[in-house]
Amino acid sequence: MRTFTGKDDVLAAVGETLGTSDWVEVTQQMVDQFAEATGDHQWIHVDPERAKRESPFGGPIAHGYLTLSMLPLLGSQIFAFENAKLGINYGSNKVRFPSPVPVGAKVRSTAVLADATEVSGGALQLVVQHTVETDGGSKPALIAEAVSRVVF
Repeated sequence: MRTFTGKDDVLAAVGETLGTSDWVEVTQQMVDQFAEATGDHQWIHVDPERAKRESPFGGPIAHGYLTLSMLPLLGSQIFAFENAKLGINYGSNKVRFPSPVPVGAKVRSTAVLADATEVSGGALQLVVQHTVETDGGSKPALIAEAVSRVVF
């Protein structure tokens, strides 16, 4: 776990690989709850029997945006901020889903601090590139730059 204690610590780490999270299993329950929350009930996600019969993936897959929404969970296992007054999500850059996440697969993220700049109000704007892989997968499931702001 990489722990940042202040602005200078963060600014000095630009370009650094911060680490890799633990593996987290993506369950059908998670997929179903995400479908309920977002209204995306496409059968390839929520109908395991049909997905086994008809999908090119041999079973149900997680929503791409579910994988994206896991970045706070995965990121919290990689890096943290001591002495921070607050942190907020600011957006995402260059989000891509190169391969699906089958339900039951385990995923993890490797995070790189791509950029950190001071912005108004004394905050730092961070761009963290996450590469999410599936256990045994041949290419990433997600590549995204998460943009956040932290105030120390």
